[in-house]
Amino acid sequence: MKILFARGFERKFGEQVQYLNQTILTNKAHMSWVTKTLNSTLGRKLLMALTGLFLILFLVVHLAGNLQLLLPDGGEAFNKYAATMASNPFIKVVSIGNFAFILIHVIYSIILSRHNKKSRPVEYAVSKASTNSVWASRNMGILGTVILIFLLVHLKGFYYEVKFGSTPMVSYEGVEFKDVYAIVATAYSNILYVAFYVICMGFLSFHLSHGFASAFQTLGLNHKKYTPAIQFVGRLFSIVVPALFALIPVYMYFTIQS
Repeated sequence: MKILFARGFERKFGEQVQYLNQTILTNKAHMSWVTKTLNSTLGRKLLMALTGLFLILFLVVHLAGNLQLLLPDGGEAFNKYAATMASNPFIKVVSIGNFAFILIHVIYSIILSRHNKKSRPVEYAVSKASTNSVWASRNMGILGTVILIFLLVHLKGFYYEVKFGSTPMVSYEGVEFKDVYAIVATAYSNILYVAFYVICMGFLSFHLSHGFASAFQTLGLNHKKYTPAIQFVGRLFSIVVPALFALIPVYMYFTIQS
């Protein structure tokens, strides 16, 4: 009787145990594939491309909001926009994702740069870098480092001050808002900060001039029919977007001075 019970128990639960073990092995195999992919050069480049495209999209959204600083309303539209961005749950989640993507982009750019140097520890005897690649593609590390420094300064001066500093308040139609516009205006009244901002936007322009088209190429979108169009849009984007960003502090500086 005990033997029959044991055999019945084994038949009943043996298949479930076997299925569970198989599932665990499959999951391990999948995790191993993901790990190998992320640690490969191609996987790293894919992550760089995907995070880069997300950050490009972020630049467009961020620019659309910042252009409200140019409106002649004393900062009302911008302050209301800033309040919406700070209180919207979806925007908060996107902001966290944005910081994460910036971190991933920076980390993997460092990893790829070190890998490339290790792959070619000795420089070629005859180097004609200018004929093999554009200046921006050869100096993406330097450009990215300057942009990272700008981001840290920018976040400290605005995000940190608004989040943790003593931000003045302003009232519109009986409703109080943080006067973020006042903080921005104070920063942009400093000619040194304005000059720093404009110079960094120049570095951003060069970074985008190579990164935009390179991201699409990494994703396999490289064809004689549409590659020229992607390159054209990339060049246009790398000029217009940084130029509009740079316009804001310059315009506000001269407006404040007058």
